[in-house]
Amino acid sequence: MTSTSGRTDGRELAPGVVVLSTAVALISVGVGALLVLASVTGHAAGPWQSPEALSPGLLGAAMAGVAPALLTVGRSGSWEEVRTLIWPLAVVLVGLFTVSLLNGGALRVVSGGPVFLVLFSLGWVATLAPLAVGAVVYLVSQLRRPVRAPVARTAPLPGWSKPALALLGAGWFGLGTGLLVAPAFWGALVPWAVSRADAQGLGVWALALGVGVLGSLAEDDLARIRPALLSVPLVALAAAVLLAVHASAVDWGSGPALSLVGLVVGLLVTGVSGRLLWSRHLAAATG
Repeated sequence: MTSTSGRTDGRELAPGVVVLSTAVALISVGVGALLVLASVTGHAAGPWQSPEALSPGLLGAAMAGVAPALLTVGRSGSWEEVRTLIWPLAVVLVGLFTVSLLNGGALRVVSGGPVFLVLFSLGWVATLAPLAVGAVVYLVSQLRRPVRAPVARTAPLPGWSKPALALLGAGWFGLGTGLLVAPAFWGALVPWAVSRADAQGLGVWALALGVGVLGSLAEDDLARIRPALLSVPLVALAAAVLLAVHASAVDWGSGPALSLVGLVVGLLVTGVSGRLLWSRHLAAATG
């Protein structure tokens, strides 16, 4: 955010955060597309054994959906403009690496399988390890950066949107926490067959979405959450496509399935309405 004197206000964005987000974006495009394509063709090509192709496909959909937003981090002027995207990114990197270690016996590199999947599983862990460490190191470095000047909120969220955001964020956060902490119980509620690793892997992404949505509510400024607004509808659309392709594997008559549909639709509506509100704000500011 730029002040009237031409100086960018807020906490200076650390170069390491830009490098991390760009690297993750480029990796996510390729890996996400691979997982989605395999899932669409009926293959569970994830790093661990999965009973259904839907779960690794959803992991890939989330990766591919968030990649375009991560590529915009380098064009931001301050930490405040990207932290609703970077905090969830750190949750995903550290969370997926931890889940991979906790479910090491289910990894293809340990349990065996087709050579390609074994190598993919090995590359998954080898890539996540430095990225997870880098996320922690760069976040610590970022938080130690001085604040050049307080950042004023220029485009507060409309009051009517806040209860919906709080409900949506709490829903994703609660779902993610449940799948991570108690995968045996919460995994049984997932409306398709999942393994323990599937449940926790999906839980990581659900928790990250909850952190992002609740973070946007805390920021209360459309100008600060622009990158996050780009990722949310793309993730929702990608997830909807995978759910539609694997519709026969989902128990649509169950309560959890209806709740999941509501959460995905909520993401899509949040992203689209947020972009429209930001465009309207820009038009009013320049008009």
